[in-house]
Amino acid sequence: MSKLGTLGARLYRGEVGYDFVAKRMIWYGISVLITITAIVGLSVRGLNMGIEFSGGAVFNTPKTELSANQARHTAEEAADGHHAIVQKLGNGTLRIQISDLDTKDAVPVQEAIAEKLDVSADRINTQLVGPSWGEEIANKAWKGLVIFMVLVVIYLAIAFEWRMAVAALIALIHDLTITVGVYALVGFEVTPGTVIGLLTILGYSLYDTVVVFDGLKEASRDITKQNRHTYSEIANRSLNATLVRSINTTVVALLPVAGLLFIGGGALGAGMLNDISLALFVGLAAGAYSSIFIATPLVADLKERDPQMQALAKRVRARRAALAAKGGGTAGTEAPHDPDGEPEDDDMPDEHEGNTPAGVVGPRRQPASRGRGRGRSSGKRR
Repeated sequence: MSKLGTLGARLYRGEVGYDFVAKRMIWYGISVLITITAIVGLSVRGLNMGIEFSGGAVFNTPKTELSANQARHTAEEAADGHHAIVQKLGNGTLRIQISDLDTKDAVPVQEAIAEKLDVSADRINTQLVGPSWGEEIANKAWKGLVIFMVLVVIYLAIAFEWRMAVAALIALIHDLTITVGVYALVGFEVTPGTVIGLLTILGYSLYDTVVVFDGLKEASRDITKQNRHTYSEIANRSLNATLVRSINTTVVALLPVAGLLFIGGGALGAGMLNDISLALFVGLAAGAYSSIFIATPLVADLKERDPQMQALAKRVRARRAALAAKGGGTAGTEAPHDPDGEPEDDDMPDEHEGNTPAGVVGPRRQPASRGRGRGRSSGKRR
């Protein structure tokens, strides 16, 4: 078995672990810093809205040896300084976009490009895009986003509980804010491909979060019937149990997206791939981070305010203090045994549960088999 697989198995069994929940203030601080940076970048630089949203003209040329820089200079001079975006397509043609260009201003640009290519003007395919079409797309995207979030909150509140729904929603907004902020800082054009990418990452952002929540729901089913672990510790155990799985799925998802972004978009110059892959790449990374460092600690914070969980925490502290006073050590030492040599069964009803507290790295104590070797060298009972 690989080292990563071995580590995943030990994390799942609770033999090792990292206390993510206890260090939640660090993760909150990092997220706030990243989010503020994204918001500042969005406020200062703004989004570079594509022609589909701002309106303008698109010129498609026949196959040509003209470089993209030459075509851009020609188009910008003819458009009185309007910024032009030129893409070299795979079949040797050029696609030239100029925002905020109406029909009257598009004609000189078309003629200038045709003259530069030494072709007739009618061979330059010109399309005019009105800003109303872009506004319609934006409105539909906002409606879809709002409907999606409402449905997600309703589903999570029914399938899990309202605290998990709130935590998942905050993590989702966190991921979208970071992705949009990166778009503003990088200066990539916002196109319908960007909207597709943003809507796609919503599902990815929730995937790992729901997996952790499902394990947490199962592990905390009868949590108030024991007095060994607080809700935060159980949440941390559930998070560690799915940690390697979350990392594996995220890396596997990021690799092809990185290929689209750096090879397809960067090396090949495919603009649409840039728009979609950047949103996916940033969104996937932010979603993996938020499911581990934001969503689960937030659930623990909200849950610990519940009176039942506060009473449980008091019982856990009292039990550990009693064990320490009796010389039984601090939390994490061996539990009292019954007359037959088995530990008391007041722990969580989980077959993987041990006595090592959440976040403590080290092997668990394995209970001895009942009556092993009693009276006979073979170990069999009489």
